[in-house]
Amino acid sequence: MEHFQLAEIIRWVNEPLFHIGSTPVTFGGIGSAFVVMLCALMISSVIQRAVSSNLTKSLNLTSGMTYALRRILHYLIVFLGVLLAAQCVGLNLGSLAVIFGFLSVGIGFGLQNITSNFIAGLIILLEQPISVGDFISVEDQMGTVTDIKMRSTYIQTLDCVTIIIPNSKFVEGQVTNWSHGDTRVRIHCPVGVAYGSDTELVTKTLLEAAAGLNGVLKNPAPEVRFMGFGDSSLDFELLIWSNTPEKQFALHSQMNYAIDHAFRKHGIQIPFPQRDLHLQMTPAIERLSKA
Repeated sequence: MEHFQLAEIIRWVNEPLFHIGSTPVTFGGIGSAFVVMLCALMISSVIQRAVSSNLTKSLNLTSGMTYALRRILHYLIVFLGVLLAAQCVGLNLGSLAVIFGFLSVGIGFGLQNITSNFIAGLIILLEQPISVGDFISVEDQMGTVTDIKMRSTYIQTLDCVTIIIPNSKFVEGQVTNWSHGDTRVRIHCPVGVAYGSDTELVTKTLLEAAAGLNGVLKNPAPEVRFMGFGDSSLDFELLIWSNTPEKQFALHSQMNYAIDHAFRKHGIQIPFPQRDLHLQMTPAIERLSKA
């Protein structure tokens, strides 16, 4: 009886569900393919952890290079798993070539964006114009890269909003990477003072305000430039440096507070916009005013 049940189970497992061309697809083949893909994902996870813990230390890789290596290995292992799973289902390489041929036609017509984004993702991982943790600007969006996936890159803005940008945007468009190479960023703080102000006192006051603010780098040192003579003010610009580009806007605000406090302390005035209005009366109005 048990032998009969076992034979029945084997027959049921090997019973064709449908055919791909002349190749039958069975429950056993699908189950084997599922096990192969599960093993591929587990192997990928183990290798990625090994890369992060051991290989990174021995080769002194940066976090960006480690992330890129992990993602590339993951894609490679998953691809090999797909090939083995296809073999388990019963598809040979010749059948796969035919399927890939049909897919290439579909890609040519309807999946161009997905393909270009995937290839762009590989380029990003290999060339590393951006890496996870970088503070970047792209298409009027600014934020920190949190993840680089196959099709898109995730960025968390300064408002803690996650935006998803296709990878092709980073390859085809202009991207500002504030964290690439030297992380220092220069912040421009323009300010105007009233005509008649002591320019040397203004310069000294601005430098003192910058020196007393946390987050402003000492090297390079802050700098003051006399930009010109405006319509209502003498125009200056304070230049300060920071090594945290994601905090540049907050630091700029703090610098403005410090400048306002320092100017009040030293009696330096920030003028309101002024316009001189000259009235000229016509001869008829002059005669009427004298009458």
